[in-house]
Amino acid sequence: MSDPREQLPDAVVLLSGGVDSATALAIALRDGYRCHALSFRYGQRHAVELGAARRVAQSLGAAEHRILSLPLGELGGSALTDQSIGIPRPDGGGPASGGIPLTYVPARNTVFLALALAFAEVTEADAIYVGVNAVDYSGYPDCRPEYVEAFRRLAALATRRAVEGRPPAVVAPLIHMTKAEIIRTGIRLGVDYSLTVSCYDPDAEGRACGSCDSCRLRRKGFLEAGVPDPTVYQPSGPGGVP
Repeated sequence: MSDPREQLPDAVVLLSGGVDSATALAIALRDGYRCHALSFRYGQRHAVELGAARRVAQSLGAAEHRILSLPLGELGGSALTDQSIGIPRPDGGGPASGGIPLTYVPARNTVFLALALAFAEVTEADAIYVGVNAVDYSGYPDCRPEYVEAFRRLAALATRRAVEGRPPAVVAPLIHMTKAEIIRTGIRLGVDYSLTVSCYDPDAEGRACGSCDSCRLRRKGFLEAGVPDPTVYQPSGPGGVP
């Protein structure tokens, strides 16, 4: 029996395994796309998020899920890829930074989107979905609306499909949403957020630290959305045993 998804238009969805990318995948599926989820092993501190991405892709029904390896970690320059740089913690448990946070990975979204654009050409995808957000986020320069618009212009110039008059749309459905709005949207679309991981520094069991920026934004989002937080925290995290 043929897969009914084969009759749908295709989209590439960047999937990190966190709240935002899981919601972006759910939105792409709602929009009627056959989704090719794409994740990256780029030298990040842990592989927990990749396991989460696999679970989310399977749970939501992505047509496929690929994980590519990239050497971004060899360049360093980020607390997420360089073990010599501590994870910033607003509670004083690690180094803080002004302006662009230490967890910013130089050019990460540009590299990821470029590869998504290549994958869109290969799969003849009509759209690329990315879960960047400019409201409740950590201040990354490559999560801003003007950045997404600049990449749209690039996608309309630098591909075979663009030359043929069929450039893939670059869709950032969460760009103007708060974290609470993102979570409420995902709940309506059937996202199981217990499968996701947001923490910058989870332990070997995948339990969240509860104190990094990402954990704090995630916890605040569930609280404001009025949705129980399904996150499993380390014993010293929120609600844990000190």
